[in-house]
Amino acid sequence: MRPLPTIHAREAQPLENGRREILDLEFSNGERRRYQRLVSGGHGSVIIAAVPEPGTVLLIREYAAGTHRYELGLPKGRMDAGETVEEAANRELKEEVGMGARKLTQVRSITLAPTYMSHQIQLVLAEDLYPERLPGDEPEELEVVPWRLDRLHELMLREECSEGRSLAALFIVRELLKERG
Repeated sequence: MRPLPTIHAREAQPLENGRREILDLEFSNGERRRYQRLVSGGHGSVIIAAVPEPGTVLLIREYAAGTHRYELGLPKGRMDAGETVEEAANRELKEEVGMGARKLTQVRSITLAPTYMSHQIQLVLAEDLYPERLPGDEPEELEVVPWRLDRLHELMLREECSEGRSLAALFIVRELLKERG
């Protein structure tokens, strides 16, 4: 495996939800470059694949300001101070879907744009669901849409489902559940 570049200097500029860093790097072949990256603030975030019955996940439809449309994807949100990944996932599930989970499994982290952002989101599989709603911070109630994993090929072609983390997480969960049998 290649050695990581040496960081000779690091300049940080504060942002509202993190900081911008400018790195002076030297690679193993002697090349020097300056890279910029966004370093996330906060306590992390979670994305939840809630399985109400075998072969089905719960999606939400919510407004996405970046694309100015309603987007279909997995529930997700920021972790609060002191929360574990599982606690944050269960809270977000209750806020966005109106369900809690008795079984929560941290699957893996997913990056958003690793070439210039440090942000990672923790994928959590939520099973053995029960009804429970907590008030959330959304400006309107979110629509919950059950989706069969054997129809994932249809979902990935829908324009309203374009968020890469949700799509990647759905494929990961589908394969994980296939392996289980």
